[in-house]
Amino acid sequence: MPLPFLTADRAFDTTDDIALPFDDHDQWRRPYRPGPWRVGLAAVALLLASFVLLAAVIIAVAGSFGGALFTFGLAAVIICVALRLLRMGVWVSRAGLRHIAFFATRTVPWRQVAAVRTVQQPVRWLGLPRTVQGQALVLVRPDGEQAPLLTDHNADFLSRVEAFDRAADTIEAWNAEYADHTATEAR
Repeated sequence: MPLPFLTADRAFDTTDDIALPFDDHDQWRRPYRPGPWRVGLAAVALLLASFVLLAAVIIAVAGSFGGALFTFGLAAVIICVALRLLRMGVWVSRAGLRHIAFFATRTVPWRQVAAVRTVQQPVRWLGLPRTVQGQALVLVRPDGEQAPLLTDHNADFLSRVEAFDRAADTIEAWNAEYADHTATEAR
């Protein structure tokens, strides 16, 4: 079941390449759909949260309100973790590029981006310490510092090479459009 309200690639679902009237480049959007690994893990976490909430209700009915509050709090933490898992990724807007990780969010204005390019390098498999040879979309700053944004072995693109290529091309296109746009504004 596609959820077009969660992603920015709803413009790819049309047969022509004209911009849709509701495409607002000032809003933050993810230029790709969340991958099945990420969605599956979040779904399992939400299923676990439903069982924990059921247990909290049973504990509350049994009369142990301290235990019920703790269990409700645990369920709230699990729900927050699942929502954060779904929010993780790279988001773009006219203002810049936003990389949302589990514990941190980094926003870089387009004027501080020298390039966004795809490189072959060792990448982490599903974010675990194990590395494999793969592709990564890296952000290059004007001082030469490189930061990986996406890899073809993360939870969004594992076994989805075409989706990684399309997402990388889209983010590179945003960079090409707005990096040039901010350069002409500075003049």
